[in-house]
Amino acid sequence: MEERKNRAKLNITYARLRRARSRVKLPQISAESISLGAMLALIGGFLDAYTYVSRDGVFATSQTGNLVLLGIELAHGQWDKGLKHIPPILAFVMGVIVAEGLKHPMITRIFPHPARTVLLLESIVLLFVGSWPIEVPNTVVTVTIAFVASVQISSFRTLVKWPYNSAMVTGNLRTAAEAAYTAFILHDRQGILKFIDFAAIIVSFLAGALIGALSTIHFGTKAIWLASGILLCAMLVLHANPKTLLNRG
Repeated sequence: MEERKNRAKLNITYARLRRARSRVKLPQISAESISLGAMLALIGGFLDAYTYVSRDGVFATSQTGNLVLLGIELAHGQWDKGLKHIPPILAFVMGVIVAEGLKHPMITRIFPHPARTVLLLESIVLLFVGSWPIEVPNTVVTVTIAFVASVQISSFRTLVKWPYNSAMVTGNLRTAAEAAYTAFILHDRQGILKFIDFAAIIVSFLAGALIGALSTIHFGTKAIWLASGILLCAMLVLHANPKTLLNRG
């Protein structure tokens, strides 16, 4: 009799534990979440630092920097140095075109989870880039990275509910400054949340640049495998509604 009572108590306890576990839901990382945005910003900073340190001072994601350097070097008559900034710019444009093409209904039928597809392909491409020998021309490397970075930037354009850039910091700085004004001058609660979110993105970009520079100095061209691993982790934990990506902006 006593044994039956003990079993009944255990069954009740297990049932309560199962009910409690079913009520606990892990936060999902979506295409618009702060967690994913921070990881992508970290990748953006990493890639720019990687190509600048290891590939002859060329930016992979910041085409503003490439245009500025192009103008400066042309002004000094250094045409050979200036022209090396043009291929990444063209590759960036091609990446935008590809990202727009992913919106086509025919493509979405083949790849029903475009967010994961973009992250997986970017991770695979960076994995191959890290395996290339140092003798591979810098232009080939920077063009390849500029292309996949452009697809990332064009695909992930919404942070919570605000437009942002996952690999360039200027627009994010402006948005953070505006949010700081509404938060601390106008005492707007929404501004506080917005400022915190964009500050996290900016700090993540800076952290990515720091990690990218240090890892490239120590590990050389294979340092990009770290970025590939981060993207793969982001893809594995992403639970995005297919309709939330590549249908906005």
